[in-house]
Parts: sequence; C-alpha cells; structure tokens
Amino acid sequence: MPVLDQDPSKDSGGSDGLPKLPLPALKDTLDLYLRCMKHLLTEEQFNKTKIIVEQFGAPGGVGELLQSKLEERRENKANWVYEYWLNDMYLNNRLSLPVNSSPVMVFPQQNFRAPIDSLRFAAHLISGVLEYKTLLDARALPVDYARGQLAGTPLCMEQYYRLFTSYRLPGPERDTLVAQESSVMPEPEHIIVACKNQFFVLDVVINFRRLNERDLLTQLERIAKMAESEEERLPPIGLLTSDGRTEWAESRSVLMRESTNRDSLDMIERCLCLVCLDEATGPELCDTTRAMLMLHGGGVAKNSGNRWYDKPMQFVIGADGCCGVVCEHSPFEGIVLVQCTEYLLKYMIGSPSKLVRAASVSDLHAPRRLRWKCTPEIHKLLASSADKLQRQVKNLDMNVHKFYDYGKEFIKKQKMSPDAYIQVALQLAYYRCHGRPVSTYESASIRRFQEGRVDNIRSATPEALAFSKAMTDGKPSASDAEKMEMLRGAITAQTKYTIQAITGTAIDNHLIGLRDIAQELKMEKPEMFKDEAYLISNQFILSTSQVPTTVEMFCCYGPVVPNGYGACYNPQSDHIIFCVSSFRDSPQSCSAEFVKCLVQGLLDMRDLCNKFNCSSSTGQKQGQTLETNMQSDKNWQIKVPQRPTDLSKNQQTLPQVVLKTPGQSTMEAQTQTPSQGETQALKNGSK
Repeated sequence: MPVLDQDPSKDSGGSDGLPKLPLPALKDTLDLYLRCMKHLLTEEQFNKTKIIVEQFGAPGGVGELLQSKLEERRENKANWVYEYWLNDMYLNNRLSLPVNSSPVMVFPQQNFRAPIDSLRFAAHLISGVLEYKTLLDARALPVDYARGQLAGTPLCMEQYYRLFTSYRLPGPERDTLVAQESSVMPEPEHIIVACKNQFFVLDVVINFRRLNERDLLTQLERIAKMAESEEERLPPIGLLTSDGRTEWAESRSVLMRESTNRDSLDMIERCLCLVCLDEATGPELCDTTRAMLMLHGGGVAKNSGNRWYDKPMQFVIGADGCCGVVCEHSPFEGIVLVQCTEYLLKYMIGSPSKLVRAASVSDLHAPRRLRWKCTPEIHKLLASSADKLQRQVKNLDMNVHKFYDYGKEFIKKQKMSPDAYIQVALQLAYYRCHGRPVSTYESASIRRFQEGRVDNIRSATPEALAFSKAMTDGKPSASDAEKMEMLRGAITAQTKYTIQAITGTAIDNHLIGLRDIAQELKMEKPEMFKDEAYLISNQFILSTSQVPTTVEMFCCYGPVVPNGYGACYNPQSDHIIFCVSSFRDSPQSCSAEFVKCLVQGLLDMRDLCNKFNCSSSTGQKQGQTLETNMQSDKNWQIKVPQRPTDLSKNQQTLPQVVLKTPGQSTMEAQTQTPSQGETQALKNGSK
C-alpha cells in the first residue's frame, strides 16, 4: 500500500549510500535570515538585528569560527545537525506531550453495535501490527523514493525502524530517546493493553509462535473482564505521563523506589506498542469532538488515564467507535505514521478477519495485570497531574473543517502547487484575523540525506504578505490583475523556499547548529542568538503541516505557543480537511474565527483565479513541479463523503475505511508536526 514510490527489490537498510546533509554557506544563511525577518520586525528592531548579524558574519568573527567547527562536525558524523535538532525540537522541551507535542491520526468513525465488535476490531488491528513488524524485522520494507524535484532519489528509511522499538524516557532537564537493540536486550514480544486505566501485558509470541487473531480476541476478552473487577482496580498511573516532562521524570523516580513499580515500568517501556480500549464518552462524535478525544482523552473522568504518552504508537479503540493513533513524535515524522497507519487500515480491508480458520495456541495463560505500589506521595502526584490535564482539556479550542467548495484538482488546473496555494491561504487567513504577519513553520523532509528528519519552510514570505495586504486592506489601488500577479509571486516564493529546504539549504537547522556548537565549545552565547529578532523568529504562532492520506482519516495537533494556532491540512481531489487548534485562554486566538477567515480567503482566491484562468504559459512554470516537493509523494483520488448532518446514518460495516484509486504524484516535504521546543526560547533564551 505504498504512498511513496517504492522499490521492493532494493534493501531498505536505512541511510546506506545516501549523501550527507549539506552545510549551507554562512553568508547565504545570514542573508536569508534577514530577508525572512525584515517584514516581521519594526524598523528599529530590524536595524539593530542587521548590525548584530553583520558582526556575527564578519571576516574572522565568531560566525566563521563556529562555521569551521560545523564543517569538522559534518566530516565526522553521518548527519551534523541530527542530535542538535532532536534535542531542540523534542528532548529539551519541558511541556507535556498531549496536545503540545504528540500528533494524532483520527480514523473513520466505526459503528460498533456490541462490545465484542470493538474487541474484534482491536484483534484484527493487532494482527496487522504484527504483520508490519515482521516486514520491519526482516528489513523488507521497500525503499521510499522522492518524486518531482530530485525525482528518483532514495529516501532514508531509518525512522520506520523506530516505530515499535523506541521509547521517550523523561529526564529532569532533557529526555532520552531510547532505542531497543536486539543485541542488548531481547526484542519485545508483548503489547500493553490499557483498559479502564489499568495496564495488561498481552504476549503476542508464545513458544516462538505468533498468536493468531482468534487467540488475540480471546485474550482481549479476558482483559476486558479483568478490568471490570472493582476490587482489583488500581490508580490511573498513566496520568503521570501526561504531565510536564520534568514533573513526570520526578514522579517516575518516586515510582522506581518500589520493585513492583520498576517491573511494571520495564514491561511498558519495552512493549511493541499500546492498545487503548476506551470507554464510550457520549453521544456527540463529530470530527472536532473525535479529534479532541484523541488528543487528550477527554479528561480524567473519561479516557485520559487510559494512556502512556511516552510510547511512540498508541492505538485507541473506543467502544463508541472513536478510533485512532496517538503518536509520540520524537522517533519519526508524520509520513512514517501515515504509511504505517494506512498499511494497517488497508490490511484490515484486504485481509478478512481470521477468527475461525487458524489453529489456536493451546493453554493460553491469562494476560497479566501490571501492579503498582502507590504511596501517599504518588497519590499526591497523581492528583497534581490530573488537575493540570483537566485544565489542558478545557483550554483546547479545536475546529475540524471539511472545505467542500474545491480541492487540489482545481488548484492544479491553475498550474499551481496545492501545498503552496494552501500555505498562501493560511497566510491570508492569519492576516485577515490579526492584521499582521507572524513567524510560520511548515516542515520539509530532508530524508534525501543520511539520518534526515526535517527543516523548516518559512511560509511567511514578503510576497505572501503583499498578497494578503492587497486582498484585505480594501484599497482600490490594486487591480485584480495585480492581485493575481501577487498570488503567483507568493506561490513562486513559497516554491523556491521549499526547494531550498528539501535540498538541505534552508536556515533553521543551520542556525540551531551554530547556536548549539557555541554552547558545546563553552563559548558565551553569541549576541545574534540573544537578540529579540531570533526569539521572534522561533515563536511559531502559525504552526502548519500538510498530512495527505489515501484513506479517509485526518491528522491534528495542538498549537506550539500560547497565542498560536496549529493548522494541519489534508488536500484531497475535491475537498480539503483542515484541523485548526488554539488555546481558549488566549485572547489573541480563536479557531472558529481563523477557520472563517480561511474559508473566505479560499473562496476569494478561487474567484480571483477564475477571473484570470491560468491557461497562458506566462509565469506559470513555477507551479508545475511544486506539488512534487510538498506532499507525501503519491496522490490518490478519494471517494468524497457526503455532507450529512447525521454521520451515524452513513456507516459501513467494519472497518469503515474509504480508499482512493491511484492518481498523480505529490510530494514528500511536509508531514512533520512542529513541537513546542521553540516555545522554550521565551523561557531560556534558546530556540
């Protein structure tokens, strides 16, 4: 079920044979940094910043010294920025994982008519996980290949091999991404099932034989029954993992004092993944409600304690049909999450449930409930974690909007890239809402290079600002023809920056490297990284990501700054799914208002394009290859869902997954959800 170009005949060993990530020239990065920031600063701020940047880049200055040290680092490491980037984006971040960092995939609404239906769904899904894990263990995943710009370039596959073998261990100042190596410890052969805030060990391999679906269902039924026992019920320890990372590290050290707790933590930390059997939460299950339930579990009284947020993959299966995946983001990007999830959902469609035919493992032992020894101190920590999570649940302002007026096919007919077009629409929406441009994050894959993760496409270009002003300010000076040229100019600028980012010559990773190698050398922090402009540049008030799917599901995440928006979008042939998030306690943001401005902008842009049908070749070439750089790499047409007011009347039999037929190429640049690591700049003076 590949979404990218893949060649099954080639070994998917990871980074072998890929080039190293380039190190951009210092002058190029500093010049581009000033260009990116000029229109986001006051004249006074910019003049000060320009002097600081020129001093940093002066011949024989600090910048040249740090650049030479990065050049040495590039010689000695597979990827010169990977560790710096991982720490900055994720592991140094002290904010809690739910909403702030962990993205989710929301599956199509399922129609479970009886409790056994959700368990059958879970058993079938686990079978798919085990099939996928077999491919990973054999290094048999076909290699992904880039399309469009640098078409045919093989892509680094290392992220796939962290899906089921890694764990984010909390630390007092910095977390650790733990990778389980079979040479050090045995490969995990169990899954943790969460049910009613209790955790159970489900062995999926017994006597070197993988459990079949019938056995998995039997064990899940046993777990559901065991979880019903009131007298056996233990406190919801999973809530501790929803706290800030420093607080969770402290709580974990308290738990570790007891051997019972150490054993339970070890079983969770070494498992393949979590399967969370959630209780029904209420009658209203619209897209927005399901998105919020997936992001935070709905609160302490619902399913928020039925999680363990440090594990990369948590499959959530609600008794009410609310299903999806919660992803801890540090081991891999969104494209890997999408590829794995789509494999599983397509496996469930293409591989009929095998509940009858296969022979069972005889004498299955009952699954084991994990035990916790809870002192008064732990109960106090649980109460504190629960209180903070409740505040987070109340604070999230989510809006999932399916825009049906047109989709990417209309945009491509204008000879424009759908991703660049939508990015310009997001800039227009923010300007309409707030009357100013802001630092914007859109992730760009750098998997063309060894151990490549992402860099940032800075979508708040001067050209996008000029277009937004012309469309918004109501001045008669700009004619429709001029507005159309401005739109083309904005898309050209977005395209140019995208290509720079995916080829390793954008500025964000380079600036992280320069800043962090100075710290490594125990130098005083360069003035450039203490400058207000640098803090502003990394306060991503608009955090965006395109996550296209070939199955009718969608991705969402929270904002990365207190006054910001998270804006995830999924362009389909004739509609676009937008997931916009903000925080209610910020007077500067409102998801519904942003969506309203976004819809109006998309309609205005359509009307403008229709007036100037882009059939002439003049100025049109920029759109022809852009899409190949910014989506996940292969388009599929989608069956458009109806717009019923009551979705429950339109359910299919399990699993309800809508597939698309193959279409045209898309691109591999943007399926990463930015974390809140940048937010820490305001607290500690680093990005």
